[in-house]
Amino acid sequence: MTNAIEVKNLTKKYEGFTLDGLNLCLPSGCIMGLIGENGAGKSTSIKLILDMIKPDAGEIKVLGKDCTDASVKEDIGIVPDEIGLPEALSAARIEKVMRNIYSRWDREVFYSYLKKFDLPSDKKFRDFSKGMKMKLGIAVAMSHSPKLLILDEATSGIDPVARDEILDMLNEFTRDESRSVLMSSHIVSDLEKICDYIAFIHKGKLMLCEEKDVLRDSHRVVRGSAAEIDAIPGEYVVGKKTSPYGAEAIVRSEAVPAGLDSGPVDIEQLFVFMVKKEELK
Repeated sequence: MTNAIEVKNLTKKYEGFTLDGLNLCLPSGCIMGLIGENGAGKSTSIKLILDMIKPDAGEIKVLGKDCTDASVKEDIGIVPDEIGLPEALSAARIEKVMRNIYSRWDREVFYSYLKKFDLPSDKKFRDFSKGMKMKLGIAVAMSHSPKLLILDEATSGIDPVARDEILDMLNEFTRDESRSVLMSSHIVSDLEKICDYIAFIHKGKLMLCEEKDVLRDSHRVVRGSAAEIDAIPGEYVVGKKTSPYGAEAIVRSEAVPAGLDSGPVDIEQLFVFMVKKEELK
């Protein structure tokens, strides 16, 4: 089956920032979470994949086609962090606009999402809350039978109940193995709930891109005295910190010393420790 996204050696240079040799592969039927602090390069990567900006180097394929191929646009649903729908239009009026844009637009599917999300069809978009705007943006993105959904910070600023509804919907979307999702977020716990793959970007560089379960299984949080933690060979240590009460480190599973307290790692911990180690270099 064709990969949903293939990115090879992707580079984009701005004054003061470079996205440097990015390599990503999102298999069909999967959800990939793109994690990184503000300014790390998440939005730049997404804009490049969507052909909104041009790369300085590298190759991007989306659904098996070059990202510049106009025919691929019909197969992509886009949900940015700020939904750019006309403020003066109601959902019903927006639906009429969209049916003239997308050849596969499905009015019944759109209205089923309005019902699912409890969104009014006659209320102007400007009067929607942040969560309602995001849900309407998702309803629009999903009502023309996309094969790939791309969400850029789509759960930011939304209450936990609304976020949970959106995550459930994304899981449902990818039950069809021809559909995939690329999702960036500051809320790492959201990505950890639903993603099959995790990609870490820090200061324009890809730190890792791996299956979530592999990441969890291959790392452990180890706790002990500072001396015990320092004795672990450095090549196996992702990062460590020391406090007056002892020390802890994230360590490759095969190098966890016998007798030391250890436990499972979460994705946010792993990212934070990796960033801190990188910044010490």
